[in-house]
Amino acid sequence: MTGTAAQRPASRIVCAGCGASPSPAEPYPFRCPNAELQPDVDHVLRRELDLTRVSFPLGDDEPNPFVRYRTLLHAYHVALGAGLRDDEFCALVRRLDDRVAEVDGHGFVATPYARSEELSSRLGFSAHGGVWVKDETGNVSGSHKARHLFGVLLYLELLELLGVVGPDARPDLAIASCGNAALAAAVVAAAGGRRLRVFVPVDAEPAVVERLERLGAAIEFCPRLEAQVGDPTVARLLEALAAGALPFTCQGNLNGLSVEGGETLAWEIVSAAEPQLDRVLVQVGGGALASACSHGFREAFALRAYERRPRLDTVQTESAWPLKVAFDTVLADGGTSALPYAARRRSEFMRPWASTPHSIAHGILDDETYDWLAVVEGMLATHGEPLVVGEHVLECANELARDATGIEVDPTGSAGLAGLLALRDAGRVGDDERVAVLFTGVERSPTHDGERKHRDEKLSWSRHPVAQGL
Repeated sequence: MTGTAAQRPASRIVCAGCGASPSPAEPYPFRCPNAELQPDVDHVLRRELDLTRVSFPLGDDEPNPFVRYRTLLHAYHVALGAGLRDDEFCALVRRLDDRVAEVDGHGFVATPYARSEELSSRLGFSAHGGVWVKDETGNVSGSHKARHLFGVLLYLELLELLGVVGPDARPDLAIASCGNAALAAAVVAAAGGRRLRVFVPVDAEPAVVERLERLGAAIEFCPRLEAQVGDPTVARLLEALAAGALPFTCQGNLNGLSVEGGETLAWEIVSAAEPQLDRVLVQVGGGALASACSHGFREAFALRAYERRPRLDTVQTESAWPLKVAFDTVLADGGTSALPYAARRRSEFMRPWASTPHSIAHGILDDETYDWLAVVEGMLATHGEPLVVGEHVLECANELARDATGIEVDPTGSAGLAGLLALRDAGRVGDDERVAVLFTGVERSPTHDGERKHRDEKLSWSRHPVAQGL
């Protein structure tokens, strides 16, 4: 898998916590080999590029991101190191993408990204500044999650193409989720003809469960046991992984390659014919999206495709904000200089949320921010911060997002905009700033519109302080 010295891949997989890399003989380099031996180390595998041997694909108008940005993908460098040609790798991507289209109606293309004139105006930005929206609601399975998991499937299919593993020896795939991640996993797994086990809470949305069943996923309900700490679905997932299933999840600590697929979102922003961003706000649950954005912009900057890394601000709900706890603890211990220590003493910084969280932004209610270290690194490097917003701000942001842009985004997907509302309300974002928000998931609940009509009027956008001040 590593190729000869002359063919050695221009990327490698390394653990951010302990520095270890999976053995060359390991076909599934998803989780650090030392994860069980050193349980308090923050084991998250990352793809590292040899930046002297790759370049950013500027000027390429290829619509499929996994073809356009293939030279930045670990699977591509493994493929070339094993003797595969560039056109053969592209053909593999296109075959898989065609299968995705057969399952979901369409495959992967660059999603819309542009300045929202109406949103910028309503928030009082100048003509120089404004709000840029990256709209993932029309992506495969209706969210950004499929980006993460297609990259994993691509690697699995490459293993079979290279003869490393046989198609008759496919382990089960497994994920813990009750929303967009589960639906994305089910679509991508079905496209790959692979069996998927989905661990969901007992109160999972019936419409989501029904869609999972139609996609052929094996659903396993996981009640929260008395005095249990942490997410019960994750506990069951870990049991399945220990028994031989493969992590088909967006949690970076369980599958580091899932972060790489998400980087395509940031690379599309870099490639767009739009001005340089000052700031990007990213909603955070498990942390893979924020980690992907942080890595994506960092690599684009290192490859001189972007003038500077935009400030990374993250958004969580007041119902659960483990990332802010970790960030504040790192900051109190010395900031960036404390990160090496934090990487080896995870339990001192990232702990499961003690209570059961509830929010309309249910997609970011993870008990832990699993890829927290990379996200904290990104915020410190760009002078960003973790924001915590209340339910009324989440409501206002979702109403504003849908009304101003016409995008049917759900409250989780518009939570980044809620962070921007909070910052504008506090006077901490200037009128000339160029800010990006990610609308990450489409509204699926048939009851949502009814709930919106009957909520307390004080939560409406027109009563928000930012609107009142305009």
